[in-house]
Amino acid sequence: MPLNEFKGLKVSVIGAARSGTAAAKVLVKLGAIVVLSDSAPREKLTEEQLREAQESGAETVFGASVEQSLPEGTQLVIVSPGVPKDSLVLQAAVDRGIRIWGEIEFAYRISAKEFMAVTGTNGKTTTTLLLADMLCEGGKLAVPCGNVSADSVKKTLTEAAALSLKPEYAEETGEHPTGRTPIPVAEISSFQLEWTDKFAPHVAILTNITPDHLNRHKNFTEYAETKLKLFARQTRKDWTVLNWDDAEARKFGANSPPGRLIWFSTQASPTAEKRLWVRKGFLTARLNPQKNPTLILPVTDIPDTLPGEHNISNILAAASAAMALGVSPMAIARAVRNFKGVPHRMEIIGEFRGVQYVNNSMCTNVVAAVCSLEAMKRPTIVICGGADKDFDFSPLVPVMKTHAKHAILIGSVALKLEAALRAGGYETISHAGTLESAVVAAKALATQGDAILLSPACASFDMFRDFEHRGQVFRRAVKE
Repeated sequence: MPLNEFKGLKVSVIGAARSGTAAAKVLVKLGAIVVLSDSAPREKLTEEQLREAQESGAETVFGASVEQSLPEGTQLVIVSPGVPKDSLVLQAAVDRGIRIWGEIEFAYRISAKEFMAVTGTNGKTTTTLLLADMLCEGGKLAVPCGNVSADSVKKTLTEAAALSLKPEYAEETGEHPTGRTPIPVAEISSFQLEWTDKFAPHVAILTNITPDHLNRHKNFTEYAETKLKLFARQTRKDWTVLNWDDAEARKFGANSPPGRLIWFSTQASPTAEKRLWVRKGFLTARLNPQKNPTLILPVTDIPDTLPGEHNISNILAAASAAMALGVSPMAIARAVRNFKGVPHRMEIIGEFRGVQYVNNSMCTNVVAAVCSLEAMKRPTIVICGGADKDFDFSPLVPVMKTHAKHAILIGSVALKLEAALRAGGYETISHAGTLESAVVAAKALATQGDAILLSPACASFDMFRDFEHRGQVFRRAVKE
């Protein structure tokens, strides 16, 4: 959509969080007539949210009714990912025949640069940041954005897309000292994919699909189908990167997706022309079947900031995308060796009296908890629990038996989680009323050579603002 077509367009932006506010700000600069609304009353929003909303230049409405969010003459709705698809305001927009875009669709329409996109249940953030680092090592200018949330790395899709716009439309511009236009490298959630139309990333990665967000999606099938919308508009000029080790990815790949396909695997050598895998202790690539495989780096060179087999999978996913864009194996190896880690993802806070403390607050589902425990190299006291997302916790039992010397349960799901663990024969369980008291209890149980791991396997919203807040509280409790 040409940028001048937004001029005079009556647009309703639903949701006054960061992504909605960023979209509203750019729309105003493009000359649109914008209403930025949120169903939450003013007192429920933070001072920063209110200030950002008011500074966007849009008309703002808080505690908004459907009628206030969709004033007469509304021509386009842009919805924040936190707004459920079945909400009254979006259903009203559908009934009135108003176009609805997610923020991702808007960002794609205004961007002057092709998107790199990463989706999946687990590993998205690490893969996104690894890919951005690999591209930068390869001489390109990459901007991590989207659902990626790692303390200081917080750029919305619209903000990243706006970097390529003319100065009158964006606070930052594509006129960088290097003369290069930034490439958006976007972490994409299932929520962000609910309202897409023409969005077609040049390189799209699927890390894996396992049950998650079943409190938002009707069932696992709907969740998986929503994830796969990332690839729907790709063409043969684009790249599709899939995980050979994941059942849903294998099923999708067998149906001939439209992009050029690269498989990656930690467990096998995929029977495909283009692939990355682990071979004789080396991360190995073969994108040209006429040439010999290329060695990227030995597994032993992977730093402690990327522990566990699941992170080898993340490295291979990112490397597949980087090589598709022409980044050399040497540059990819440098990016991996220098990777600083991601806050709240297997983040080693420190060691005190021989006990290691690890913050994995981003672990919000069962599969992520299993992977984090499998990555631990020490006897581990694990702190888990939080808000229920309708998970079956039984897959946790085997890894708890082999890796967790004790489990301290917190949050509203604690009793359900305890019942599942005990039903499977895991008995070394206690409870704590707060995360701070769980840290104190874990410290009392730990002996030299142990580790204390925060790996909740649940959402954070029963006790915290979000997983970052939970991780920050854990850090503070450990330091105290």
